[in-house]
Amino acid sequence: MNFPDPDVVRAGGVFHAYATSGNGKNVQRATSRDLVRWSAATRDVLPVLGEWVDPVEPRVWAPEVFDNGRGFTLYYTAHDRAGGRQCIGVALSVSPQGPFRPVGEGPLICPADQGGAIDAASYSEDGRRYVVWKNDGNCCGMRTWLHVQSVSEDGTRLLGEPVRLLTQDREWEGEVVEAPTLIKRGRQYVLLYSGGPYRTDAYGVGYAVADRLTGPYVKADAPLMTTNTFAGRVRGPGGQDVVAGADGRDRIVFHGWNADRSWRMMYAADLSFSGGRLTVSAGSTSR
Repeated sequence: MNFPDPDVVRAGGVFHAYATSGNGKNVQRATSRDLVRWSAATRDVLPVLGEWVDPVEPRVWAPEVFDNGRGFTLYYTAHDRAGGRQCIGVALSVSPQGPFRPVGEGPLICPADQGGAIDAASYSEDGRRYVVWKNDGNCCGMRTWLHVQSVSEDGTRLLGEPVRLLTQDREWEGEVVEAPTLIKRGRQYVLLYSGGPYRTDAYGVGYAVADRLTGPYVKADAPLMTTNTFAGRVRGPGGQDVVAGADGRDRIVFHGWNADRSWRMMYAADLSFSGGRLTVSAGSTSR
């Protein structure tokens, strides 16, 4: 099944995975109890888009869902009708099944002078919530940055200015870093990201580590996941998320292309962090 840019939330013992639009839905959803066997949901969790979304280009990319304490929040990327850039919108629901309803008259994050914004991810600690996102500069010949920004408890309001975390500066990243995922392990912050030309086998996942939320982040010497990591079984891995499995251990969920690059399948693999380094167990990969 075509299921790119997966994001996973666990609620009531069930894992809910969300993906970029496809199969007739704005946002796709699938469920599992073990991150191995999945069932696709029949209903669109975001049946109505925000009024700001361009009806000529109504596709939705890279959804992110989190439990906000009173319900669930969904971030999504879509084309802004006013500026023609991709921007980040927000929607709310009482349950992870949806339906999510758009909030606000316009997008939540939309820096048109930086190419727009995509790939929102949520992070929280000490009672404060943040959104991590990418300016879509590669759409227009500009540099791309990953940012972190403080938001309200339910993620629907920006509370502070964005802080730049990292940009593309490694050969394998090409012209872009995107799809951020921020986690904390022990005292260290770990920022995962995708980079490279996403339609090719050169796409992959990297990471950087910092002692403070706002950095500075130090990148790993080599990518975490590439096509070679999986001996070609997964092509162009990216669009990752990190979730604790039923056993409490970290799993990384991501997509990879099929042979003719007509669709992207969701995969999961064991992930560990020790001595300041992330490691993926390629032999543990499931789909």
